[in-house]
Amino acid sequence: MNGTKELVSILLVDDEPHFRQGIRTLLNFYNNSSGVGFNIVGEAASVEQALKLTTEQHPALILLDLELPPEDGITALHRLTELSYKGKVLILSGHQQDDWVFRAMQAGAWGYVFKDQLATQLHEAISTVINNKVYLPPEVATGFFRLFHYYTGQSLTAGNGIQLTEREREVLNWLVQGASNEQIAKHLYITVATVKAHLTAIFEKLGVASRTQAIVKALKMGLVCS
Repeated sequence: MNGTKELVSILLVDDEPHFRQGIRTLLNFYNNSSGVGFNIVGEAASVEQALKLTTEQHPALILLDLELPPEDGITALHRLTELSYKGKVLILSGHQQDDWVFRAMQAGAWGYVFKDQLATQLHEAISTVINNKVYLPPEVATGFFRLFHYYTGQSLTAGNGIQLTEREREVLNWLVQGASNEQIAKHLYITVATVKAHLTAIFEKLGVASRTQAIVKALKMGLVCS
């Protein structure tokens, strides 16, 4: 068994060849220094190429730029949803404005990393996302929450119809802060199994199917404060 490592299939989507080369270099470095391997199954420079390769290769993870003329990465996210894509999407973008982060996460991304922070954040971001957790570094999360709280002020009435127990609200608050099931359990002095049971109930009440969707909906409806 020694010498074998889990391989994560990755699709690179960016219209700049030099940038894709840089990502390949980083992933190769990670392959030589970590227990998880990354296998690049394709590269795309447009939304249509990305959709075609996704259908053919079924990558576990898509590293997606938001600038893909003549369309953009938000369009790609919506199209991937229409294709019932089952993997994860991590945004790698030069756009640092709050509304870009908001739109990308709302459209189904699992994480967002600024391109000028890739060298220090990409490995952690990929590791977080492939473990079914949302990745938002501090400089992204601050603006993300700020914008969601703006929308919360317009949406509080809608949230009144969601009846969460006090414990479910506590679990949801920790979820929004990016805590893992294990961390939530530790904070609330309950078991991981209990956390999972609460999350199942929360997802059902919110009408969502993932942690990302739950975070987006909870913040948008004013169900949590942070």
